[in-house]
Amino acid sequence: MLPWIQLDSTIIPGDGGELRLKRRGSEFSIMLGSNELMNSRLSGSEEALATLSWDRIKDHTRPKILIGGLGMGFTLRAALAVLPADAEVVVAELVPAVVAWARGPMAEVFKGCLEDPRVVLHQGDVAEVICSVEAGFDAILLDVDNGPDGLTRTSNDRLYDLNGLRASREALCSGGVLAVWSSGPDPSFSRKLRDSGFLVDAVNTRANGTRGGARHVIWLAVKSSA
Repeated sequence: MLPWIQLDSTIIPGDGGELRLKRRGSEFSIMLGSNELMNSRLSGSEEALATLSWDRIKDHTRPKILIGGLGMGFTLRAALAVLPADAEVVVAELVPAVVAWARGPMAEVFKGCLEDPRVVLHQGDVAEVICSVEAGFDAILLDVDNGPDGLTRTSNDRLYDLNGLRASREALCSGGVLAVWSSGPDPSFSRKLRDSGFLVDAVNTRANGTRGGARHVIWLAVKSSA
C-alpha cells in the first residue's frame, strides 16, 4: 500500500489547532491531530447537505446560498450541480490555506468549481457573513467543525447556540433552510433549533452515500412564514 505523504500544514486562526494535508496516490486527507476531518474518498453526506437543502427551496427564484466551510468542495460541487444559472453561492472559509489547497494540490478534486461564475468566495468567519445579512439567503449550509459538538475551535460554538441559531434565522428569507452537517446525532440540538423558531427535520446519511460508510446527521431547519 502506498504511504501517506504530508503536503502542507497550517494553523487554524483563533483557538484552533494544526491542520495537515496528506496525500496517498490520488486520495487526500485533512487531519487535525489524530482525527481525520475530511477524506476525498468519502463525500456522500457532504453532497447530501446540498441536495437535501435544494429539495426544500427549489421553488425559490434566483436562490442565494451561503456555504460555511469549503472543505474539499463536495458540498459546493453538489450545490452547483442542482442550482440554476442565476443562483449565487457564497462560500465562507476561515482558513486561507484550505483555499490555497483547493487551487493547488487538490485542484483535481475541486474540478474548477471555485471559478464558477455563480460562486463568491469569502475568506473569513461564516458567522460574520450571517450577522451582516437580514433575510438575504434562501439557504445556509453549515459544515463547520464537527457539527454542533465542536472539535477544532471553541468559538465555533457560537454558530450553534441559541443566539447563533437565531442569527441564522434572521439571515434567511421566508421558507429558507438552515442545514447543519454533524458527525453524529444530538437530540439537544434539535430542541435548540425548535426553540429558535425553526421547523426541524433530522436526516441520517452515510459518509459514502448509497455505498455506506459512517453514519452522519443533517439537520434541515426551515424558517416558516409565520
